[in-house]
Amino acid sequence: MPEFRTVIFDCDSTLSRIEGVEALASEYRSEVAALTEAAMSGIVPLEEVYGRRLDLIQPTMADVERVGRRYVAERVPGVEDMVARLRREGIAVRVLSGGLLQAVLVLTRFLGLPDKDVAAVEIRFDAAGRYLGFDEASPLARAGGKEEVLLRWGRDTPGPRMLVGDGATDLEAKDAVDLFVAYAGVVSRPAVVAGADVVIEELSLEPIVGLALGQTDETARTDIEA
Repeated sequence: MPEFRTVIFDCDSTLSRIEGVEALASEYRSEVAALTEAAMSGIVPLEEVYGRRLDLIQPTMADVERVGRRYVAERVPGVEDMVARLRREGIAVRVLSGGLLQAVLVLTRFLGLPDKDVAAVEIRFDAAGRYLGFDEASPLARAGGKEEVLLRWGRDTPGPRMLVGDGATDLEAKDAVDLFVAYAGVVSRPAVVAGADVVIEELSLEPIVGLALGQTDETARTDIEA
């Protein structure tokens, strides 16, 4: 049996090298990037910046679809093979993201994951594809929301469970899983790295397979850790 039965991934700066909301930002990019980094570093709660970013950007349906395609184009090298290997080994794979659901689904469908195994924040458009708002009730648009979703998922995801992510919102959820892996291959955030059980610093997520299968001995695990 694998050491872990479920592996849950963040999307932005984890499965893909971009931050989707920053890719949407256009002329507001520097302001949006600063708000995103403040939230992902744990300086301000996510709910203080989530709506502000989208109100600035006013993304259209076409904009969000474009970002979904960028998620795929900028995916971490080998990520599709890594996901496929986990699933062949009978390990459940899920994606838990504070990103925009319609964009995240473009990547997860490319990876072969069913929509029911993906959680992100849905946004709304009018008939012409103009931005109307986001699901303000979503726990993933506020601090502590990933832990809430993980606890709900716990009823139908087999354990032990591993969470892989790069941000403060992932670290917040550490107590809801059996192992938290800080992925620092795209962005390394000191507080997240310090709080993780394991740190991956290389660009590839391939070490996750060994961890999930229990094939990473203590020497190899030390090499993975920061």
